Amino acid sequence: MAFELPDLPYSHDALASSGMSEETLQYHHDLHHNAYITKANELIAGTDLEGKSLEELITLTYNDADKQGLFNQVSQAWNHNEFWHMMKPNGGGAMPPELETRIVADFGSVDGFKKAFSAAGAGQFGSGWVWLTEEAGTLKVIGTPNGVNPLCLGRNTLLGCDVWEHSYYIDYRNKRPAYLENFLEKLVNWENVAGRLATS
Repeated sequence: MAFELPDLPYSHDALASSGMSEETLQYHHDLHHNAYITKANELIAGTDLEGKSLEELITLTYNDADKQGLFNQVSQAWNHNEFWHMMKPNGGGAMPPELETRIVADFGSVDGFKKAFSAAGAGQFGSGWVWLTEEAGTLKVIGTPNGVNPLCLGRNTLLGCDVWEHSYYIDYRNKRPAYLENFLEKLVNWENVAGRLATS
């Protein structure tokens, strides 16, 4: 079965008052995300990879030079599938208590986490992502190039922010730090992030 572009979990203009414009979502979801899905389907059509999940394909193609093209498409398709749900209208604000407790334990404070996340995102050279991940019970912030994601590294994905220019250039031009600050303060769906914590 071919992959399909999932609908956004909100309308294209739902995040505008929180700093992500309708135009950005139209380009980012309807064009960029759709292109990853379309190309992935083209590359697996008629091969023994048809029928595998995005997660399986990411694992199978990561670090395989012969399948780099397919990896780029399936990883970015997965990244964006998750990204839309990591945001919500009127996001940001207070974290659920269980998430805040974990954040404070591993980063010293919520502010310490936000500084680490913003610094990693702003410092990611070129295109890529910044993530809050969970590994062996510890929360860590990492930056990854291009479409690489925590699945490739065996980590649980809690939060990701796309720092490719198509994610922010319409609204913020070259001011990536301002985009990251707004993402954390006004867009993040902290309930979604908390729901991704590993259960003991």
